[in-house]
Amino acid sequence: MVWLLVGVVVLGVGVASALQVRGALEREREYRAASECASVPVTASACLWEQEFTVRSADTNRRERNRSPEAVLVLPSGKTWDVTFRQTGPVLSEMEPDDEVVGVIWHGRVVEIRDADGRRQQTSDGPVGWPADRLGGALACIPGGLAAVAGGLWALLARGNRRHAAAATVVRWHGVAIGAAALLTLWAQSGNDWPMWALPAIWGPITLILLACMTGFVIAALRGELEDDEPAGPRGPTPPPPPPTPPPAQPSPSAPDSDGSRTSPVSGSG
Repeated sequence: MVWLLVGVVVLGVGVASALQVRGALEREREYRAASECASVPVTASACLWEQEFTVRSADTNRRERNRSPEAVLVLPSGKTWDVTFRQTGPVLSEMEPDDEVVGVIWHGRVVEIRDADGRRQQTSDGPVGWPADRLGGALACIPGGLAAVAGGLWALLARGNRRHAAAATVVRWHGVAIGAAALLTLWAQSGNDWPMWALPAIWGPITLILLACMTGFVIAALRGELEDDEPAGPRGPTPPPPPPTPPPAQPSPSAPDSDGSRTSPVSGSG
């Protein structure tokens, strides 16, 4: 039952991520096609404006799981801007107080930071990279959620059947492996600035291999090849061997007569 509930939740997250991919792509394309502002925008505008800031503080918040990396930037007028980031590098991790940085403002928000060395980093409001993140979430959650739901239902419907229970376990854990492969692929794509199409190009063959392995193990489980020869369970102390059986007693030989002959134990008349 736990696997079934977890699978439904994960599947819902994956579907939500998949529905956001299109909107994230459109927003990223709009940002890349935006022109520079002719003057300082008074209101939120679709043009790009580069503004100089001074760093007041920067914190990666690595010790606090529920807080994003953040920085406080100060305008020449003294007004402060609180900016959060999705990642700690490459700019935020090198920020020091009183450093001069340039922020790109789009739709009234700082979407990108550039330091004196020319390194750039998207903020939490930056549109670049969001489509790949949404796609990676969908690839990780949808197959994993489906496998968890299928394995959970299989185990419930075939309760008491050891072979079917083993096959359901195989399905569930291979779903976890497929989701983990998607997350690792997303991490590699983000760290190396690969294009978004690299996600399905790398994750697809890995998933096909995992599905082939899952099919083979499911067939083996249904045939009983994954079961132990002896049922598992606590074993008591080994009983001592039975005592050896004494050999049967041999009849004693008859005593000889005085004339040297032996008396037969059976007498009979001729």
